Amino acid sequence: MMRLLLLAMALATPAVPALADARPPGTPVARRVAEPPPAKPTSSANLLARARADAAPAPVPQVAPLELAEVLASARFHAPQVLEALARVRGAEGRVLSTEGAFDTIFSAEVDTRLTGFYSGASAGVRVVQPLATNGGNFYAGYDVSRGTFPSYEGSNNTARFGRLTAGGVFSLLRDRLIDERRLARQLAEADVELAETDQLLVAIGVQARSVQAYNNWVIAGQRLQVFRDLLTLALDRQAGLRRQVEEGLRPAILLTENEQNILRRQTLVVQAQQQLDVAATTLSLFLRDANGLPVLPTADRLPPRLGDPMPLPIDPSGLINRRPDLRVIDIRVAQARQKLLQDRNLLRPKLDVKGEINQYVGDAGLAGRPFTGTETKVGIALSLPLQQRVARGRIAQTTAEIDAFQQRRRQLEDQIGADIQALSITAAQSRRLLGLAIDEQDRAMTMASAERRRFAAGASDFFLVNLREEAAADAQVRRLDAAFRQIVAHADLAAATADLDALGL
Repeated sequence: MMRLLLLAMALATPAVPALADARPPGTPVARRVAEPPPAKPTSSANLLARARADAAPAPVPQVAPLELAEVLASARFHAPQVLEALARVRGAEGRVLSTEGAFDTIFSAEVDTRLTGFYSGASAGVRVVQPLATNGGNFYAGYDVSRGTFPSYEGSNNTARFGRLTAGGVFSLLRDRLIDERRLARQLAEADVELAETDQLLVAIGVQARSVQAYNNWVIAGQRLQVFRDLLTLALDRQAGLRRQVEEGLRPAILLTENEQNILRRQTLVVQAQQQLDVAATTLSLFLRDANGLPVLPTADRLPPRLGDPMPLPIDPSGLINRRPDLRVIDIRVAQARQKLLQDRNLLRPKLDVKGEINQYVGDAGLAGRPFTGTETKVGIALSLPLQQRVARGRIAQTTAEIDAFQQRRRQLEDQIGADIQALSITAAQSRRLLGLAIDEQDRAMTMASAERRRFAAGASDFFLVNLREEAAADAQVRRLDAAFRQIVAHADLAAATADLDALGL
């Protein structure tokens, strides 16, 4: 009876309000967040199935392997950086055409007539002016005709009945004879085209060098993935043998769990290597493009079976400094400044022009009634000279300082390029030695791993040591791949530093 009473009181008393009463007033009710259930360990069967899928060999190539030459050709013609530089070349060529407009033939026409006033003259005329490309002067020719009467101050408008033919020319004898602003602008624009072409070459060299690095990084990533797949396959193959030995009582069962742990660790390496391969393929797609310039993602079935050979090294790298486009850029700038200096010195000369003109009157006297002779010839000279010549002297000082600055910049750049080439030559030489050491280490590590597996199969070694040997061999293989990659990159960097266009596919 007492038990029934206590049970009834417990059921009648609400538990939640009691807890609420225990909190201070105004305290918010804390909500319990549902925790996710702990992940269940993967069963051995599923673990092995996933590991075998990761350890599966690379797909059989269905297409030809991707070669470096294909990547270099694609980057050369379709890389956006190269296309941008080519667009700048076309822009510079357009500026040359604009400067040629200063030498265009100019045609003009004019008609005048009086509507009111004492005089009733009307005149019409055409004129063609051709600037000289080798002198600051010009040739001109024209025809004009008039009717009616003109005031004395417009007497030049009076022509013969059938008009007047005019031909003449202006020639510069001192200033503007050899150079003037028009010819200077054309020369500077032509040099700008060469500058744009040199800059395009500089951009192309950088793109090709990065293409070599991206391609070989992709190939290395594929081979690194295969190394870890082979390492995982060894652990999977060992699992079956261990299971038989455990079932026969020759090995403790804990070895199966330890090998599964080993499989998981090696599977992680495979997944990480696959991730690196995918990233490398994405990077390579920036240089591998289709005919429309769109990136092409290389697939794993296009991986070549081996690394390519590094680019050949020049016999005397330091003697190839002058092939550098950036040095050529400075040389062009200096040449432009010297052209401007010629124009600045031209301004010091007096402006002395000679002019000659012939007028041929056609027909009898004009309607104004004034007589005309058949031919009229005249010659003139014009002279002008700024006395202080401050514009010319200021521009000469400015341009001379500009030339000095360019020469010092070239000297600094030449020294820097020489130091860079020397450093790259040392790096390339040492990379060959490091690769040889890595190959020797790999051979010995592979021999040790193979021997340790035979000892383990014979029961003369333990599980820990055979795993250690295998992973050391895999690490040696990866270091050999990294050393080969560094050698390829060092050779490519040296080719770019010496502007070896043939090696870079240019």
